[in-house]
Amino acid sequence: MAGYKQPCIHCNTFINRDARYCPACRSGHPFGYSCPSCLAPIEKGRPVCSQCGRELYVACINCGRTTFVQEKCEQCGGALMKRCSNPRCGEEQFFQNTKCTACGKKIKSNKK
Repeated sequence: MAGYKQPCIHCNTFINRDARYCPACRSGHPFGYSCPSCLAPIEKGRPVCSQCGRELYVACINCGRTTFVQEKCEQCGGALMKRCSNPRCGEEQFFQNTKCTACGKKIKSNKK
């Protein structure tokens, strides 16, 4: 069945509307942003998540400058994600998460 394609918000590549990842830029959220804690839809420019109250602008783990809670830092381009330590899961998680949003297991801290 043919479907309509929609541009990825990160790289503007047209991909299927039901895609979970962008094959061009590898974004895990090609059509919008979601809160790293509760997975509710969020918008850039808002200070907190309307569902759980989580701060949506944090200090980057790489450069220390303020960035929106997404996959990469807006300032330095460094990764803000880490893999769940559960070998059966391995889903990408925001670096500040203490519990995996996919499997619910506690995420082991990787101090630099």
